[in-house]
Amino acid sequence: MVRLWGRSSAQSTPRPEGQHAQHRRDRPRRLHKRRARPAAREPRAQRGAREGGPRRTSTAGLRSTLGGRSVAGQVFLLQVVIVLLLVVAAVVALVVQVRHDTTTEARNRSLAVAETFANSPGIQEALEAPSPTVILQPRAEAARKQSKVDFIVVLNTDGIRYTHPKPDRIGKKFVGTLEPALAGESVTEEITGTLGPLVQATVPVKNDEGEVVGLVSAGITTENVGGVADQQLPLLLTAAGVALVLATMGTALVTRRLLRQTHGLGPFEMTRMYEHHDAVLHSVREGVLIVGGEGRLLLANDEAHRLLDLPEDAEGRHVQHLGLDAATAELLASGRVATDEVRLVGDRLLAINQRTTDLRGGPAGSVATLRDSTELRALSGRAEMAREHLKLLYDAGVGIGTGLDVTRTAQELADVAVPRFADFVTVDLADAVLNGEEPEPGTDLRRTAFSGIREDAPLYPVGRRIRFVPSSPQARSIGTGEAVVEPELSEAPGWLAQDLERTAQVVEYGIHSLIIVPLRVGHLVMGVVNFWRSEKPEPFDDEELALAEELVARAAVSIDNARRYTREHTMAVTLQRSLLPRNLPEQGALDVAYRYLPAQAGVGGDWFDVLPLSGARVAVVVGDVVGHGLHAAATMGRLRTAVHNFSSLDLPPDELLGLLDELVGRIDQDEGAEDTGAITGATCLYAVYDPASRQCTVARAGHPPPAVVRPDGSVEFPDVPAGPPLGLGGLPYETAELKLEEGSRLVLYTDGLVEDRERDIDVGLEMLRSALTGADRSPEETCRIVLEELLPARPADDIALIVAGTRALGDEHIAEWQVPSEPAAVGEVRASLTRQLSEWDLDDMAFATELILSELVTNAIRYGGDPIRVRVLRDRSLICEVFDGSSTSPHLRYAATTDEGGRGLFLVAQLSERWGTRYTPAGKVIWAEQPIP
Repeated sequence: MVRLWGRSSAQSTPRPEGQHAQHRRDRPRRLHKRRARPAAREPRAQRGAREGGPRRTSTAGLRSTLGGRSVAGQVFLLQVVIVLLLVVAAVVALVVQVRHDTTTEARNRSLAVAETFANSPGIQEALEAPSPTVILQPRAEAARKQSKVDFIVVLNTDGIRYTHPKPDRIGKKFVGTLEPALAGESVTEEITGTLGPLVQATVPVKNDEGEVVGLVSAGITTENVGGVADQQLPLLLTAAGVALVLATMGTALVTRRLLRQTHGLGPFEMTRMYEHHDAVLHSVREGVLIVGGEGRLLLANDEAHRLLDLPEDAEGRHVQHLGLDAATAELLASGRVATDEVRLVGDRLLAINQRTTDLRGGPAGSVATLRDSTELRALSGRAEMAREHLKLLYDAGVGIGTGLDVTRTAQELADVAVPRFADFVTVDLADAVLNGEEPEPGTDLRRTAFSGIREDAPLYPVGRRIRFVPSSPQARSIGTGEAVVEPELSEAPGWLAQDLERTAQVVEYGIHSLIIVPLRVGHLVMGVVNFWRSEKPEPFDDEELALAEELVARAAVSIDNARRYTREHTMAVTLQRSLLPRNLPEQGALDVAYRYLPAQAGVGGDWFDVLPLSGARVAVVVGDVVGHGLHAAATMGRLRTAVHNFSSLDLPPDELLGLLDELVGRIDQDEGAEDTGAITGATCLYAVYDPASRQCTVARAGHPPPAVVRPDGSVEFPDVPAGPPLGLGGLPYETAELKLEEGSRLVLYTDGLVEDRERDIDVGLEMLRSALTGADRSPEETCRIVLEELLPARPADDIALIVAGTRALGDEHIAEWQVPSEPAAVGEVRASLTRQLSEWDLDDMAFATELILSELVTNAIRYGGDPIRVRVLRDRSLICEVFDGSSTSPHLRYAATTDEGGRGLFLVAQLSERWGTRYTPAGKVIWAEQPIP
């Protein structure tokens, strides 16, 4: 801005170097002369406002700007050139685009018109007529006018025109390419025809046999298509003109703003500003030195004179001759860059910053600033200590409470304080806190955590139960809830009385000072934290006591949270354990081994069960409830109870999962109605194994597929249809039939075994395949190997694993008979049963079994349907089954004394241990079981 209006008098008249000192000495006198003037000159801006000067100045400056003599004018000219280039580029692009669009439009329109006219009704007949022109000329002209093309010409196969907008051209040879059209293809081309440059399309006219009987050509001249350039070019030129006007206005506004910001200052006003800045320079509280390239002092303000105790004639002299110490004089004479270099000058501690002045073409030399930091040095020690304390509290907030374990949190507190605050730290907590309960008032604590600079300190070890005597500072801190400081342990009788032998060892070891802070949350005191000092000779002071209290207060919240979590976790684990099966039921179809591992971070909803069914069959079920905590454990118990109830109905796996899906949906509705937000979801896999047929029926609801280990040790994951998770509803479940040889192993698991945050489920399944591969392994050994290879270090989810080795019920344990649908067949069945029981050495059960079977067969003959079949199984119990083709289920009832019948099922229920009905796709089965003595 100064250069815009001209250089000031101070700048336009350089002062010789030798005159700087004289100028410095004469400065007070010249300032006195200025004060003696009768009146100051009126600023130029005010004079211009009174005389109309700013308006003329602004107008002249604007003309100078637009004329290109200033930077703003040059920018304006550059804007004009850019706008012109953009306009030219836009016009060229517009012309090219219009030409392209014109040709494209002409091709599309001529081809569409030609094809439409060639395929219009009556064209073929007109071509075969004696006078095609009479018929086609009017139609072609009418179509041409409606379609807005320049011509529609109908030709014969020799290229002779039948129609043309100019009648004198009819009967003459067509100008254009006909060979592709005669071959049955449409052709579009650009030519110069009888109407001028045009685009024409020629299409064939075919008869019913597909032969070309004529041609139709439609064309349009390029001058009749488009017209976009004529419409857009004026708009483009108008936009360019507006852009130029806006550029002119913008340049004018910027110029006026610059003129306003300089306030019309001239050389005199700029000189006054320089003098004002000079006065400010000598009034600041920071020393400023300007040293020339040859090491002479050019300028020193008043603060620099005071700090360095410079002589009055210092300006103009070499810095080595100013009486400064050698280090400071060398720094100022060297001109090197310095940043906050501290120098002791006399009794002052000065921070010196120095920069060169020739970085951007300026004169050689340097500028140094001096700042008195004598008082700051006294405060730096305390500030550093405060910074370390804040850093310690920050690290404590980050490092304490990373988990929800009481012992771990106490150890984190001890680790974060050593060695930055204390040499040894011990944490003593009540046993109730470690168990998740609220402690009772008392001084019996257990040492929970220890951290120190050495491990051989003679303090109580971790795990030791300590009963503090009433005189000890720990007991006083617990009783009052306040922190206690023992500056000298050797002179603390209350602490020494705790354990005379051990306290003497502690003092002899070198531990001399102690702070005890209670771990308190509200009115609840959970224990105490002991900070021991041995390395520093100074005892703990009040500031360190306040820091210890702040540190322990932050840790107390984390320990209390861990205590509350421990209580809830214990309750949830207890509930979960009570809901899971404690012992598996006895059955002869599967050899089952299992493992259940709850997550360390919380209680989940994984569950499993083994359920004996009728006909020596066994159901194996595994499931997983979404979420953790008491709600998940309670939902798991409800689902397990529901599976027990549904399995007693002998339902197929897909129907059982459908009922579970409805149950989970109702649970979700109940939870949603209470507005608890705990919406439930669950997965489940249900498998039923029949040892008689070695068939395993499996269905799953969003659960990982089972694994099957064949007797030869090979592993496969059967393709079991994956139904939706329980609770979604709307889709049916499907089953898969697996044929399992005797000695196979069926492996069921939850997703916590094969999937976690660091491992994808596909990787987990491959690891499971590798762990299961191998023959001649028992289910118990298989469980052990799988967990050794797949179990994470800290499971984030529950893990349930069930390995079931299959057994087969041989033919020698099965007897079957087909029963005719007639009453006389009952006797034959009884006779066959008697012989079979004799072979099995079960003669003692013959009477009751004959009675049971005869009643079941009689009911099937009377009320059931064909076919009727009887099967007797000898397993852990004797099982009688009667199959028939009816789906009607019998009901147990009490017959009146006058009734002749109705007591058959009552006798069956009395003579058997269990009985019931299960349905099959072909009918039903009524079965009864008797214990084998």
